[in-house]
Amino acid sequence: MARAGLTPERLTQAGAELADEVGFEQVTVSAVARRFDVKVASLYSHLKSSHELKTRIALLALEEMADQAADAVAGRAGSDALTAFANVYRDYARLHPGRYTAARMQIDPEAAAASAGMKHSQMMRAILRAYDLPEPDQTHAVRLMGSIFHGYASLEMSGAFSHSAPDSQESWSRILDALDSLLVNWPAKKAV
Repeated sequence: MARAGLTPERLTQAGAELADEVGFEQVTVSAVARRFDVKVASLYSHLKSSHELKTRIALLALEEMADQAADAVAGRAGSDALTAFANVYRDYARLHPGRYTAARMQIDPEAAAASAGMKHSQMMRAILRAYDLPEPDQTHAVRLMGSIFHGYASLEMSGAFSHSAPDSQESWSRILDALDSLLVNWPAKKAV
């Protein structure tokens, strides 16, 4: 029996919720169909494949994080903006582990160009204006920030910090302080 009101957006939202519950790797069109108590074939009029569903979840996650980050950094600069931005990533990973994993998915260049992924990079560059970094140092700093935010969130999600002291929040705060200090004192390029 078909359910009225099924749309790609509704299916994407259900897939995102499922990803948070059981893990992004477990999300399939079949699993979403079971959520709506419909036959898999009825979803293929809205989605081409599980890959498309996963891509749509990734795009949704990128958009949600970009919106939250934009709200968090509005009116802030320097270390305040850096900390607010970083906290959005960490909090999103903790609240939405499946969606966060989805946001790390490699998507095709056309979808990537139309995604909120560029907003993330632009916000990082806006935060870095307070540190007055020229190119290519600014690009290096964006990569460093992404590595720290995603690396820490990934390790924390895997439980790597759950059985050791000090507590992971204390480490997170110290890491962000160290990152701010590094950005303020960015090393000059060594002569070759």
